[in-house]
Amino acid sequence: MKSLIRLAALAATVAVTVTACGTTEVEEPAAAGSAAPTSQTCADDTTTTATGPVSITDGVGRTVELAKPAQRVAVLEWQQTEDLLTLCLTPVAVADAKGYGTYVKAETLPADVVDTGERGEPDLDALYATNPDLIVVEAYKADDEMITKLEKRGVPVLATVGADASGQIANMKKVFSMIGTATGRTERADLVLKQFDEHLAEAKAKVAAAKVTATDFLFFDGWIEGGNVVIRPYGKGALFTELGEQLGMTAAWTDKINASYGSGGVDPSYGLAQTDIEGLTAVGTATLFYSDDETPDSYVKELVKSPIWTALPAVKEKRAYSFPAGVWGAGGPLSNEQAIDAYVKILTQA
Repeated sequence: MKSLIRLAALAATVAVTVTACGTTEVEEPAAAGSAAPTSQTCADDTTTTATGPVSITDGVGRTVELAKPAQRVAVLEWQQTEDLLTLCLTPVAVADAKGYGTYVKAETLPADVVDTGERGEPDLDALYATNPDLIVVEAYKADDEMITKLEKRGVPVLATVGADASGQIANMKKVFSMIGTATGRTERADLVLKQFDEHLAEAKAKVAAAKVTATDFLFFDGWIEGGNVVIRPYGKGALFTELGEQLGMTAAWTDKINASYGSGGVDPSYGLAQTDIEGLTAVGTATLFYSDDETPDSYVKELVKSPIWTALPAVKEKRAYSFPAGVWGAGGPLSNEQAIDAYVKILTQA
């Protein structure tokens, strides 16, 4: 989850069973000028795709008008890339495809999708060469520089708010539904979200049946900076915290929201804080969950060497658990289901 660093920094600067696409491959984008095909895994999906004009208010209050639902969609953030694949539409272009493949395992991105470069600084020539009929971005204000830059080319831009600490699950659903509307796939979106709700309900029942007693918890990730381990606790309002709370646990990191991320408190978009290894002592005996993407530069390699880490109650009592690599902490319905499954597996087998 190392790449959430850029997302948090951005946020700090601005105040039925359905056959899901899963982790199987999706067909390549169609040639320019034609519709991108749906996934083979959606071949038995009977949901209807709308064909009429679309008028939608996006995440920052802009009205986006489309003569027909978008079919050739370029996406500049990973959550929305995952969402499009779950809706069974292959993007014609994405930002940082390599990073997506490393950190997001919920949906496999076809190898031939055009990579437009960094999420914050895409190659616009490469993007527009794919002939998109809609560009999906992540933004927190209507006059975002990226929106302004993209609108000059005449292709509609749909801005989505990627995170909201006042309700991350609700926001995740809102973004997914918005992309579903823009692509004429509202029926598909509704079915996937129904599946998510059922998945969460089943998970709650499993955890309740396990009669978990050690319910105080903290999820965190981190990175290496200047040779030191930086820890990022997921506080009240973080997505993985909210999921844990839904499963009956109690958040142990209690810092309040602070718009000045990094100067204390948690940021208002992602619910993330920042500390060092010693800062983990603040949660006392809480059970620890953490991200380990198993990359060569993973902070976990240094974390586990620390005597402060090995002295933590949860570590000594073997209640510190790593999540599977590739469970994306700012993803769509399927990434959230992966996180739920990780929690449930740990809690019911501990």
